[in-house]
Amino acid sequence: MPENTAIQLETFDNPQPARDYTINIRIPEFTCLCPKTGQPDFATIILEYVPEKLCIELKSLKLYMASFRETGAFHEAVSNQILDTLVAVLSPRFLRITAQFNVRGGIYTTVIVDHSAQKWRPAPLVNLPEGPNR
Repeated sequence: MPENTAIQLETFDNPQPARDYTINIRIPEFTCLCPKTGQPDFATIILEYVPEKLCIELKSLKLYMASFRETGAFHEAVSNQILDTLVAVLSPRFLRITAQFNVRGGIYTTVIVDHSAQKWRPAPLVNLPEGPNR
């Protein structure tokens, strides 16, 4: 599978590096090719990450994701390649890729891959009480 290195992913400085916060990006028009048939595979890619020093610039991310349109790739391989590339560029505290592929041959595939920085631990979950507006 090509490394899609022609696309330069751009970043910018995290505006709040002392704080853990989650950035959630939904990419509903991801396309690659089935390596067996050459037919297009369509997916929604959900990117969730807790930045360290850098954040991803969205236009460059869009171009990077579009670079897979002519790439033959198994769902598992392309999901892991995207994760590896983004981890290499961002060095985030946490990053998860959820790749929800459309039906092919009567089967839906969802691939979830994630990365955690070695010393990073998520904050405990806070459960808020139900209120009248919820």
